[in-house]
Amino acid sequence: METVSNPATAARVLSVRPVGTTAVLAELSGLHDVLALQALLLEQPLPGQVDVLAAAETVMVRADSPAAARRMASLLLELDLTAQSHAEGKLVTIDTVYDGEDLAEVGRLTGLGADGVVAAHTGQIWTVAFGGFAPGFGYMVGENQSLEVPRRNSPRTDVPAGSVALAGNYSAVYPRKSPGGWQLIGRTAARMWDLSREQPALAAPGDRVQFRAVRELVEVPDPEAPSGSEGPAVTDPSLQSGLRILSPGLQSLIEDLGRPGHAGLGVSAAGALDRSSLRRANRIVGNQPNAAVVETVAGGLRVQAAGDQVLAVTGAPSALTVLTPSNVSDANGTDSQDAEQVREVPMATAFALLDGEILTVGPPESGFRSYLAIRGGVVAEAVLGSRSTDTMSGIGPAPLAAGQLLAAGAATSSNVVGNPELQPDFPDGGVTVLDLVPGPRDDWFDTAALESLCSQDWAVTPRSNRVGMRLAGEPLRRSREGELASEGTVAGAVQIPPEGQPVLFLADHPITGGYPVIGVVVDHQLDLAAQIPIGGRIRFRWAPGHGPAADTSSERANASQTTDSPSTDSPDKVSN
Repeated sequence: METVSNPATAARVLSVRPVGTTAVLAELSGLHDVLALQALLLEQPLPGQVDVLAAAETVMVRADSPAAARRMASLLLELDLTAQSHAEGKLVTIDTVYDGEDLAEVGRLTGLGADGVVAAHTGQIWTVAFGGFAPGFGYMVGENQSLEVPRRNSPRTDVPAGSVALAGNYSAVYPRKSPGGWQLIGRTAARMWDLSREQPALAAPGDRVQFRAVRELVEVPDPEAPSGSEGPAVTDPSLQSGLRILSPGLQSLIEDLGRPGHAGLGVSAAGALDRSSLRRANRIVGNQPNAAVVETVAGGLRVQAAGDQVLAVTGAPSALTVLTPSNVSDANGTDSQDAEQVREVPMATAFALLDGEILTVGPPESGFRSYLAIRGGVVAEAVLGSRSTDTMSGIGPAPLAAGQLLAAGAATSSNVVGNPELQPDFPDGGVTVLDLVPGPRDDWFDTAALESLCSQDWAVTPRSNRVGMRLAGEPLRRSREGELASEGTVAGAVQIPPEGQPVLFLADHPITGGYPVIGVVVDHQLDLAAQIPIGGRIRFRWAPGHGPAADTSSERANASQTTDSPSTDSPDKVSN
């Protein structure tokens, strides 16, 4: 799908760009029209609409299929936004200690000095224009532009929770520790996101915020976390049946197919990175497709059965060994007096793990992630409709820990288990080819950069995680100066920070970002991408029918300079 423009410019969508195969990005003339379109789409959803995310000058709409996404372009261009209006929200006061690492630099960039920055930040009312990036992260617009600053050239990998920050014309508070590229000027103890509240976001879109300078913070104790929210999975000692975690390995998480539809709250879909492997594991043990399973990386997971269980392991091929201790009853119900017994069980096949037996998942022979399903599914409290752990936002069960007991639920779809299934080939550390749909911001790069993207192998670095895969290779250079307005992102987006090293977003990605996305991996290859191990290599190629070879240079120029489209060269175009 190509970029489509609208000749009408008053209270209408200016143009629509494709975002991979299952989303589109509507560009508008300003924040008023952005909010109007968001309100209209929430009230009258388009056919196939899954999620809507407003940003500085765009609205991203996710669809349930590529066909629905292709139809959305013309439908968006026909919408009349004139009649939409917005109510003013409540006033929120946030106490802040102004001692941020970048306070002096912001004082230098603005010419105000550190004291002047504090006075300017506390001396105006900020309005939450839209949410994104992470739950509780609100993009706040001030009453003037005295604190306009660019974001950092390279984002920090860990910004502390409660950090008060600036970028462009926006201010924000990081609700939890996360990566980020904004300028840090202070810190607060205010809980920006709390699922125990009726409205989890302390300052939601439309609310007004007054920052108040204080010398020290009064730490408010965390309320008891609701079940399934930043707390452990089931650990009730009275539970007698399930799986006890002896060792979680490098990282083991509870995952299902995710929680789509909450982008407006700053919540990504999350869920299993390899969705096909999760579905396969559930089919084999007779579970419902969305039953919760254990996702584990790089082997090392050891679990012990509490009661007789039926299991299956799919995903990265690994040696699966079952240890039967000498005091465990045999299949006939009699106590075995023999020494400990060890047997191997196959991948992608249902098998019994009897009470007291121990399963060990070995290191992968290829691939990176394995999925352990227990018949009935893992019991965990649903948060916003899903039992998935979201490592970016902290929503869902905490990573599994030794000693935990995971209870087996009742999420079955059949009275019998399924047949063994064949698995696909998994990346083995060589080169994995991924298909890209260009854009939505490929016009920020010249032909040389686009060719470089697809003509070299990119190494997956150890800094990669469920948020995104950080890649290393010959840096890509932008052909455009300035910064991009923050806009919605999707899993599979290949974002290019200023240093030129791509980041391939995965399921726990930030909801919005302001580094240009040069292309998006086609949706059906995201499972493959999730299995590429650390140290593996990626070769991108343009998906059939897409890419620069399919466009003339004049068409690319027109796509990047839509009539009456807002400039993207202003320093207030920011990301996190």
